[in-house]
Amino acid sequence: MPSSPVSSRIVLSAVLLLAAGTAPFLVAQDAPLTKDQIRQFLLTAQIIRSKESDKGVTHPSRLTLSNGTITHDASFQPVDVHKSSMTLASGTTVINFVDSYKSNIAAYNLSELIGMDNMIPVYVERLWQGKLGSLSWWLPVKMDEQDRVAKKIEPPDSDAWNKQMYKVRVFDELIYDTDANLTNVLIGPEWQIWRIDFTRAFRPEKKLHAPNDLVQCDRRLLESLKALKADDVTAATKKYLTKDQVQALMVRRDLIVERFNQLIKEKGESAILY
Repeated sequence: MPSSPVSSRIVLSAVLLLAAGTAPFLVAQDAPLTKDQIRQFLLTAQIIRSKESDKGVTHPSRLTLSNGTITHDASFQPVDVHKSSMTLASGTTVINFVDSYKSNIAAYNLSELIGMDNMIPVYVERLWQGKLGSLSWWLPVKMDEQDRVAKKIEPPDSDAWNKQMYKVRVFDELIYDTDANLTNVLIGPEWQIWRIDFTRAFRPEKKLHAPNDLVQCDRRLLESLKALKADDVTAATKKYLTKDQVQALMVRRDLIVERFNQLIKEKGESAILY
């Protein structure tokens, strides 16, 4: 299927350093890139700088990439931890604990299948400093949800905001992310929501994590969920998810659809779907 242009125009880094100690020069700004172009850039552009991020449990590195024409930052997460059990900071003990960059790539590939890739940055697998990890396009954001809540800033359009958040909640239930938190929701300049960081998602749970969070749903998203096939999920995530993870995801898909069908029956379609 051909790639479509990114919904919002990508703002590129304004400065490209030719080499250490040389003067910077400006590159073109506000250039529209397709998802395929972004993917190719992430896979092949030269890494010219790096800096460790101060956010996130795994402290991903912020890398600056350049292909000679475009310079842009990306987030690199090499975490790939597998333990028989793990006690989290909350005190909860997780059996068969997994914290892996592979889930980031699986989440993006899944989002393409259900039409939510406009809310999740492109993730690819790349080797850096001898480690494989996920590399994602660095997004232009004004704040994350933790900052917004702390500063008590209200969205300018509460209805549009809520509709975006309803989609995020559906996606979180589909992927069963045990570490979804407010820093994983980024807010763009036009109040576009981006959901990031899925390293602890795709638990093999055949139940919903928080079914009461599912109160409304985008019509097209619900139709995409109904049409989702296990074979397509397997093909899109075969390097990153196990058979058990895919099976559990499909069970959760069924439960999500069942939940909304029941809500529609109780309250009417116009109250649930938008």
